[in-house]
Amino acid sequence: MKDLTIDVSNVAPDVTLDMINAEKENVQKQLETLTNKTGKGNDFLGWLDLPEEISPDQLMSIEKTAARLRGKADYVVVTGIGGSYLGARAVIDALNDSFDQLKGGRKNPFILYAGQNIGEDYTYELLDLLKDKSFGIIVISKSGTTTEPAIAFRALKELLETKYDKDEVKERIVAITDAKKGALRTLADQEGYETYIIPDDVGGRYSVLTPVGLLPIAVAGFSISELVRGAKKMRELTAINVPFEKNPASLYAATRNLLYKKGKKIEILVNYQPKLHYISEWWKQLYGESEGKENKGIFPASVDFTTDLHSMGQWIQEGERTIFETVVSIAAARHRVLIPRDEGNLDNLNYLAGKRIDEVNKMAELGTRIAHTDGGVPNIRIELPELNEYYLGQLLYFFEKACGISGYILGVNPFDQPGVEAYKKNMFALLGKPGFEKETEAIKKRL
Repeated sequence: MKDLTIDVSNVAPDVTLDMINAEKENVQKQLETLTNKTGKGNDFLGWLDLPEEISPDQLMSIEKTAARLRGKADYVVVTGIGGSYLGARAVIDALNDSFDQLKGGRKNPFILYAGQNIGEDYTYELLDLLKDKSFGIIVISKSGTTTEPAIAFRALKELLETKYDKDEVKERIVAITDAKKGALRTLADQEGYETYIIPDDVGGRYSVLTPVGLLPIAVAGFSISELVRGAKKMRELTAINVPFEKNPASLYAATRNLLYKKGKKIEILVNYQPKLHYISEWWKQLYGESEGKENKGIFPASVDFTTDLHSMGQWIQEGERTIFETVVSIAAARHRVLIPRDEGNLDNLNYLAGKRIDEVNKMAELGTRIAHTDGGVPNIRIELPELNEYYLGQLLYFFEKACGISGYILGVNPFDQPGVEAYKKNMFALLGKPGFEKETEAIKKRL
């Protein structure tokens, strides 16, 4: 069976194969630090062994809960922000029919999202949609006090309580939270909600293989056992005993850090499959929040090709040469559509008649990679044989493992996010939250 592959041959002349191989000793040292859990942030490395530690009984429990929600609700609202929703959305959007919401005869609920913003119009429109619909809630928060999801959950819970009695509300809410403490844990215990635990040693952006990601994915009707199986295989392919030149996570971490040293400060994650848009969003949080510290770190950006070739293509081709691309490519499309012949041929496309649309897409990818490489944009390519749960499991774990190695190469703690708190303190002070009086006075002096 084929696996995820990585090609770093198109990063020259900025970075040569000899330069990559010269990093072997250092990268292996960082991989050992990660594997042995002896580096910075080692109390947040529970995700490393998740693929091996998730038991069939745990998966069965999640599937049972998912089946209950599927049986009760036409809509399930995943309420969380950052890593509490991005991993699940990445997988669900990648596997869903692109026009799922417009088609009838559904077997599974529509998965909607709340608490990922503070948009009043968004919240109003969501509540307006749900007021005469059958819905349930998966609320995800370790503390239960994160502003965005806490506001959304208040509003959604209130609506649910106007539609159903207390026992039915209890059946329609699942809380994924801390094992013992926090506002959401307290509420769930008081109200009798079913709960799943966010492990203490797994940070939000690494949590897709916990119930945080697995429950919404299962509710959407996708195989979480296959997702975990793919991650388990990638854990083997990136293990400490795998030779450097065959370890995709080590190669990726080494290459992107060498490019960074060469002045390539921006990494653009590229896909040619629109279903991967939220994979890119998940990836941006993973790498941005993990590496952007101490005035260091590659800036993670993303584009959806060929769509964005008509908006960003010019800048990428001829703009400032501070970028490199990592292309995620899918070897085989899931469906088959042939381009028809047209007798008039006014669009001059008959030379493509009889070809699959995916063949045209693949040639667009190859042509663009050549053009961008010729234009001074180094290019890493990651290929998945197919777009399914198994290979998405491989991809997600690959990026997580490579991120840990890469952060250690950079010399930062890839598992904390101290900078995220700065905006929160200012927001709380401006809103008059109790306990932030000093910050409020300080801000008033600046305004």
